Amino acid sequence: MSQSVSDALNTRMSTRAFLDTPVSEDELRAVLEDARRAASGGNLQPWKVVVVAGEARQRVIDAVSKKLAENPFDDEAAFPVYPEKLWEPYRSRRYELGEDMYALMGVPREDKAARLNWLMQNYQFFGAPVGLFFVIDERMNPNQWAHLGMFMMSLALAAQDRGLASCFQEAWTPHCKTVGEALGVESPDQVYCGMALGHADPDAPVNQLRAKRAAVDEIARFEGF
Repeated sequence: MSQSVSDALNTRMSTRAFLDTPVSEDELRAVLEDARRAASGGNLQPWKVVVVAGEARQRVIDAVSKKLAENPFDDEAAFPVYPEKLWEPYRSRRYELGEDMYALMGVPREDKAARLNWLMQNYQFFGAPVGLFFVIDERMNPNQWAHLGMFMMSLALAAQDRGLASCFQEAWTPHCKTVGEALGVESPDQVYCGMALGHADPDAPVNQLRAKRAAVDEIARFEGF
């Protein structure tokens, strides 16, 4: 299976329900082989990735589950996932995505327990057999963080090209130190976020969600044309 870049960009989505169909190490190595060609300023390639399945995957799940049981509000990240008091239009975009997702699953706003239960599915990789954790040296500056992001997107598109679904998971970020300890990631390296990867469950209502995107004229300004 091979897609054009345009096809891959337009069909990639955040998959939140997976089949238990295994993904082989060879498949994952092929995805990473392509992703490593991501753009990198000065060719620093400031990215590392830890790929987990089987026992290693369960080890991370167990470590974070224990931490959540002990202190669910502890945040180990160096900075919050979202800015505090998010402003417009970003606040509305985030709110709309959440409401659209819960509507597809038939979960009303007042059902806090069901929404919390769904949130906790992040820490099961939404059922995906493979998890990935992206790692960067804490001494890197924001430029290299941008390069890490380019690597992450390249990986998602390479997976998409091979019929694999993915979901970036910043839900792991507040528990980055716990994840790092479970995986033997040592300073100065730090875990940024995770990704669920596998085969999408085509029958799951949540996988019908397509996040709305701002129009080109809302995000771009053309001059000199």
